[in-house]
Amino acid sequence: MNRLQGKVAVVTGSSSGIGKAIALRFGEEGAKVVVTARRLRLCEQTVAQIKTHGGEAWAIQTDVSDERQVERLIEESVEKYGRIDILVNNAGIGGGGRLAATTTDSFHEVMKTNLYGTFFCCRAGFTQMKKQGGGLIINMSSVAGVQAWAGTGTYSASKHGIMALTKSLADEGRSFNIKVSAICPAGVADNLVDASPDEIERSEKISPFDIAETAVYLARLSKHAVVHEIVVDRLGAEW
Repeated sequence: MNRLQGKVAVVTGSSSGIGKAIALRFGEEGAKVVVTARRLRLCEQTVAQIKTHGGEAWAIQTDVSDERQVERLIEESVEKYGRIDILVNNAGIGGGGRLAATTTDSFHEVMKTNLYGTFFCCRAGFTQMKKQGGGLIINMSSVAGVQAWAGTGTYSASKHGIMALTKSLADEGRSFNIKVSAICPAGVADNLVDASPDEIERSEKISPFDIAETAVYLARLSKHAVVHEIVVDRLGAEW
């Protein structure tokens, strides 16, 4: 515990699912957590849970597909806590179907949140980290960001784009002490974040807390170590 004491972490999409699990674990490890997503009420519930366990957290509503809201998120987080040591770009939506049957509007909707949203957050977060002399950006991609299957074209395209952003930004950040990593999970049981341990053990999907532990691991690496990407697959999955 307290392995992230004194760190300030912004976690997008942390009102539920993987993002909430990461926010809870960061709070347990002593980080000051900015909980942000489109649903403010659920963000406030996450904050309450962190505080119940002795952590420090603050909620702010943000739609990452809106660049002005993202810029406000970074600015107000810095106003409140002074800096941003860790930025987890987790907010995202699903979207699939055969490409020939995919409408332009549905394709755009996925790209607007997953790819543009990650870009907006990376740009604003990177700019702040340059000013303060370093930091860590964790982008939530997917196994669909390193592979693709029939029916996943739209979602996979957005996640492949996130991998490209991650690799480019990692190269750009090296001289500024900014580390950039991607986590690529397979099927995660998002609905189990508030479930009992027994329910998590019974699930055939990956626990969201496994992904949260992966984020904690990345956040705890020494300043001389960086992991560019981590694929967390389901046991027995076939590629």
